[in-house]
Amino acid sequence: MSKKGQHVVPNGGKWSVRRAGATRATGTYATQQEAIEHAKVIARNQNTELYVHGRDGRIRERNSYGNDPSTVKG
Repeated sequence: MSKKGQHVVPNGGKWSVRRAGATRATGTYATQQEAIEHAKVIARNQNTELYVHGRDGRIRERNSYGNDPSTVKG
């Protein structure tokens, strides 16, 4: 997990929330949805990214709760 922020990752038959680079989980939950809800709160409070991993461990979703630019050229 090299990306900064909070990661929702599979952990046995459960789901864990881990800060990037941490060896221990912030919390472990029965469902992925529970883990996502808790990770969102942490990411919002810390103004960081949220990465949701699938059962295969690959990132399948990413949300930013950081300092995004207010205007996007396009």
